Amino acid sequence: MANIRALPLTSLETTSLLFSKRVLVKNTSIISFTETQFLRQSVPTSITRSPTPRGSGSVSCSSVTDKASTLEDVCPEVRTLTWNWKGYSIRYQCAGTSGPSLVLVHGFGANSDHWRKNTPILGKSYRVYSIDLIGYGYSDKPNPNEFGGEPFYTFETWGEQLNDFCLDVVKDEAFFICNSIGGLVGLQAAVSKPEICRGLMLINISLRMLHIKKQPLIGRPFIRSFQNLLRNTPVGKLFFKSIAKPETVRSILSQCYHDSSQVTDELVEAILRPGLEPGAVDVFLEFICYSGGPLPEDLLPLVKCPVLIAWGEKDPWEPIELGRAYGDFDAVEEFVVLPEAGHCPQDEKPEMVNPLIESFVARHSNSSAALAPGI
Repeated sequence: MANIRALPLTSLETTSLLFSKRVLVKNTSIISFTETQFLRQSVPTSITRSPTPRGSGSVSCSSVTDKASTLEDVCPEVRTLTWNWKGYSIRYQCAGTSGPSLVLVHGFGANSDHWRKNTPILGKSYRVYSIDLIGYGYSDKPNPNEFGGEPFYTFETWGEQLNDFCLDVVKDEAFFICNSIGGLVGLQAAVSKPEICRGLMLINISLRMLHIKKQPLIGRPFIRSFQNLLRNTPVGKLFFKSIAKPETVRSILSQCYHDSSQVTDELVEAILRPGLEPGAVDVFLEFICYSGGPLPEDLLPLVKCPVLIAWGEKDPWEPIELGRAYGDFDAVEEFVVLPEAGHCPQDEKPEMVNPLIESFVARHSNSSAALAPGI
């Protein structure tokens, strides 16, 4: 059974930040973080973004306080690039030039911009990549009807994309840091090619409560009928049109973020803008009608690498009471409770999540070797 702990709340105003912060891990060893490391995580950053999301660009972060500037170097440049995968254009962002490789995987309806508070900070110590899964963000969105009736937007597709990205772009083993349904993507990739994934951090992984196996037998025919209605009639597109508005996106995000002040105009635009691109509506409808495929409990027993699960305790969509059961799997070394955080702690509480990522990677980075050609 995994060690379970709750992270303490941190603030620049608390006296605990004047001393070394210690984190207890499963084997009772201690990992220390210095004052400057915790201060840098607690200070907000301003983001300067390239106006052209699809092309090559850059993102940089700078501290908004003189105090933080005296304690740390400027964040590394975050570049926005594209990768050709099977003839499709895939957007990704990257930062850092040395250290272990991290690949950050977003959740449903999101994209690599959802890691904008993590990529620059982590890029100081690691080679960090955040990717737009095919169908999301500014990656291509092929029509799901073009695949001969076979489902395309599945965890198998995205898992293959993630592994190929490591082989073609990262050219290294990598830690997968995943949020929500991105956790299923990371699990699928780790199970399919265990030689690539060095470790998995699952942040509020999706419980997949709409999966067909989790529905009562009597209700399953009605669920399939409703899915067909959304996918094969104008009803689905009308539904998408009704929610693809700034005020609706803000309302939805305010539900899943415990601290609604973190639902900024920048965040709303980052989520909404790529959702208005051609093809986005078809991807949206295809996925909300995807009630098959693997569940976390199917994949966790098959994982060979260490797993850390972190959970925002105030998540209204994926209740922590149900998520705790995943800590019982052998691969899960730790279940960490993130206080006062909702469904997307990496964006809502980066001052908690970034150090947690660093500690997880640090204790599993004793050896590092690039993948040999052809692996």
